[in-house]
Amino acid sequence: MTAPGPQAPPEVVTFGETMAALRAQGALRLGGSLGLSVAGAESNVAIGLARLGHRVRWAGRVGADELGALVLRTLRAEGVDTAHAVTDDTGRPTGLLLTEPRLGTLTRVSYYRAGSAGSAVRPADVLPALAAGTRVLHLTGITPALGPSAAEAVSAAATAAREAGVTVCLDVNHRSRLWTADRARAALRPLLARTDLLVASEDELPLVLEHPGADETDAVHEILAAGVGEVVVKRGARGASVFTADGVTDRAAREVDAVDLVGAGDAFVAGYLSGLLTGADTGARLHRAVTTAAFAVATRGDWEGLPTRDELGLFDQPDGTTIR
Repeated sequence: MTAPGPQAPPEVVTFGETMAALRAQGALRLGGSLGLSVAGAESNVAIGLARLGHRVRWAGRVGADELGALVLRTLRAEGVDTAHAVTDDTGRPTGLLLTEPRLGTLTRVSYYRAGSAGSAVRPADVLPALAAGTRVLHLTGITPALGPSAAEAVSAAATAAREAGVTVCLDVNHRSRLWTADRARAALRPLLARTDLLVASEDELPLVLEHPGADETDAVHEILAAGVGEVVVKRGARGASVFTADGVTDRAAREVDAVDLVGAGDAFVAGYLSGLLTGADTGARLHRAVTTAAFAVATRGDWEGLPTRDELGLFDQPDGTTIR
């Protein structure tokens, strides 16, 4: 019997906090049933990429508890490499979030992550995950908001990736319940010099600007002048745009009946990075990004409805089609 060869390096490495997610069917104060899953911006992207056929590694910390075991089991089941995940042995618990639908697709999210294992992630936890041959490091603006060691881990990973020639993708992904706009700007602006691909919604662009009052054209110019190669602006139901030194490419969103908007931005990023990894041009990357986002919007859960590679064409089928 031939011994297995060395494992191929991950195409994408990401890290951050993945929490246990309790999803209510109605208002929490009225009681009722809760569904248990896991959620985290970075792990949502990791699962999305894995389903699209890419090798992805997630690093981070979970508690030495049953919810931490659930996080790792779920990621492994979705084909995500968790070999560099750390189980915290200091008593810090796995973080928790609660979601409740309120009005239509408006969802309220409550976090219980202060003092969690994930908030204590540090450079020594994540730097070993950056194996030789890694093509993309995916970061979000959530992780540096979790605490000093987490912010240090993001900075160290961005520096190591840039020095190794790894493409650094930063999704601003602002969480106003975690930190103020001023604190976010102070932490995120220095990362631009080590960022190749910046992703932000229209209202998040000011968080990486020296002068937050600039209009979109001036904002993008400032970000590109800081050394970022691509600026991807998410516009929700109006699609998205990609800005580079060569110009702008726009793409309309897919028309879909919205069920749950949570996780759509992460699905978009997974689709865009998948297109990047397969060598697609900017227009094709955006097409895949809005398609994966549409899958997320049309199904409940942060990541559960994300497509596999062979499902990407389902939106092109006529309404009422049954695939047998």
